[in-house]
Amino acid sequence: MATPQEKKKTKLEGEAVPAVVEEIIGRTGFRGELTQVRVRILGGPNKGNMIRRNVKGPVRLKDVLMLRETEIEARKIKTKITKGVYT
Repeated sequence: MATPQEKKKTKLEGEAVPAVVEEIIGRTGFRGELTQVRVRILGGPNKGNMIRRNVKGPVRLKDVLMLRETEIEARKIKTKITKGVYT
């Protein structure tokens, strides 16, 4: 049975959920500092879903990311960023 402290936790305060990088879409952000990727969620209530996320820092295919929340998806990249590694 859940304790009162566990009942008060919101979605953002719960455990992190693992997700594996399936595709690198491109660079985004004001200076191209973020990488947009598609990830497959490996646990939690959204297990098996694929969502688009922005990642800061180095990332490669098959990397495992720990996501705090899995319900909000990043917007699609509108223009091609010409800075960064993936140009």
